[in-house]
Amino acid sequence: MSTAFSIETNRTRTLVISALFVALTLVATMFINIKLPIAGNGGLIHLGNVPLFVAAFVFGRRTGAIAGAFGMGLFDLISGWTVWAPFTFIIVGAMGYAAGLISEKVPGKKAIVYSIAVIAALLIKIVGYYFAEVVLYGNWIIPFGSIPGNFLQVVFAGLVVVPLVARIKKRIL
Repeated sequence: MSTAFSIETNRTRTLVISALFVALTLVATMFINIKLPIAGNGGLIHLGNVPLFVAAFVFGRRTGAIAGAFGMGLFDLISGWTVWAPFTFIIVGAMGYAAGLISEKVPGKKAIVYSIAVIAALLIKIVGYYFAEVVLYGNWIIPFGSIPGNFLQVVFAGLVVVPLVARIKKRIL
C-alpha cells in the first residue's frame, strides 16, 4: 500500500466521521428537544450535546469542534433561530474543541477526565450564551433565565456519555 493511498484513506475516513457527527448532532438537536416557556428567548433543551461529546471523546478535539459548530450551527440556520447561528458556531465549536482537548491531553482515570471535560464545556456554554444574550437583548439580567436550561442539557449529556464512552471507544477504535 502506498503512502499516498494511506493518507487519502485517512482523510476520507476523517471527513466521513466528521460529517456523520455533524449529522448526528443536528438530528439530536432538531428532533430530541423541549422548547422552554421561560427565559427571554424561550430556550431549548436538546440532546445535541450527546453526539458532540462522543465525537470529542472518541475522535478528538477537531471532530468535536466540527460536530458542535456545524451540527448545532446548522440547526440554528434551518430552524428559525438564525440570529443565534454565529454565536452557536463559536460557542459550541469551542465546547467540542475543549472537551476533545481535555480528553486527549489530561492524564488520569478517563471517567474523571471526561467529567472534567464536560464541566469545561458547561462553563463555555453558560458563559458564551450569557454574553451572546447580552449582545442580542442589550440586557444583563434576562440572560440569567437561560442558565438552568443550558446547565441541564450539558449535565444530562455528560451523565449519558461519560459512563458509555469507554465502551463506545473500545468498539469503534
